[in-house]
Amino acid sequence: MNILDLVRPTIKTLKPYSSARDEFQGNSDDMVFLDANENPFENGVNRYPDPQQRTVKSLLSEIKGIREKNILLGNGSDEVLDLIFRAFCEPNQDNIITLPPTYGMYSVLANINAIAIKRVQLDDNFQPRVNAILEAQDENSKLLFLCSPNNPTGNSFEAKAIESLIRTFQGIVVIDEAYIDFANEESWISRLEEFPNLIVTQTLSKAYGMAGIRLGICYASEAIIAILNRIKPPYNVNELTQQKAIAQLRQNELTQQQVDVILKERKALVDQLEGISYVSKIYPSDANFVLARVDDATKRYNQLIQKGIVIRNRTTQPGCENCLRFTVGTKEENEKLIKIMTQI
Repeated sequence: MNILDLVRPTIKTLKPYSSARDEFQGNSDDMVFLDANENPFENGVNRYPDPQQRTVKSLLSEIKGIREKNILLGNGSDEVLDLIFRAFCEPNQDNIITLPPTYGMYSVLANINAIAIKRVQLDDNFQPRVNAILEAQDENSKLLFLCSPNNPTGNSFEAKAIESLIRTFQGIVVIDEAYIDFANEESWISRLEEFPNLIVTQTLSKAYGMAGIRLGICYASEAIIAILNRIKPPYNVNELTQQKAIAQLRQNELTQQQVDVILKERKALVDQLEGISYVSKIYPSDANFVLARVDDATKRYNQLIQKGIVIRNRTTQPGCENCLRFTVGTKEENEKLIKIMTQI
């Protein structure tokens, strides 16, 4: 597969904007910068941020074992996903395939970019129906979104199914691994070299506890990263976000400790939910949340709100009738949840 054949013609010929910080790439020590029309008075953020976020990428490269040339950073994963749409999908012509129930922003971004959506619902075990997906594709199907571990169901997709789709789908396969740090499965970034049409997205919002700084990550072939770099805004990741990400990534051991605590609390939460009379099913989870089926999701959601507990009612999602999604909190928060659920 030639990836350039999938790129929109206007993107192929686009000349990217070159910022002042892109043009000067030498050693900045003792240099006087009068090139970018910045305020010269130092306050920590008076200079434009590194447009390529080199230090952040260097740390991610070390942690993940991926070359910096295979990494692109965005203002949250949503910007990364939007860039993928704009690079590969021609408005009012192309389509994407999603597998509901899944992350809702795929459809939102498709609508924003005037891209049609083909929906192939997951099976009863929330696994991809490979044959149905391949039958749904046509010559204008440019993107296939696989959220694994899946939101809102929490389960990982079977590796055999994912590999079959990557090898057979005639467009770009995007695997959203926002919750991969809580799963036993290996990330698909380890197989990027095998599949030129594979994109893997991750985030610092979940395991790294930095939802507030909005930093999304894209791992892909050098060719795909080069295409996305053409169209990304020049300073899309601000200086404060980069500084906070650098500090947190240098504490990777602390992140793993927190993940271990969340996994322990996830098991405890599942065990306790099993003792609630109106909980009829708890779905397997590889994420930092648990999906459970109850007798009346809307009723139970409202009862918990009245008691000061905010969860997510997923009953409107395909295959999730009367299902509630519980984020794994601290030990104290989880105990309060269970106590109130027992009382109601």
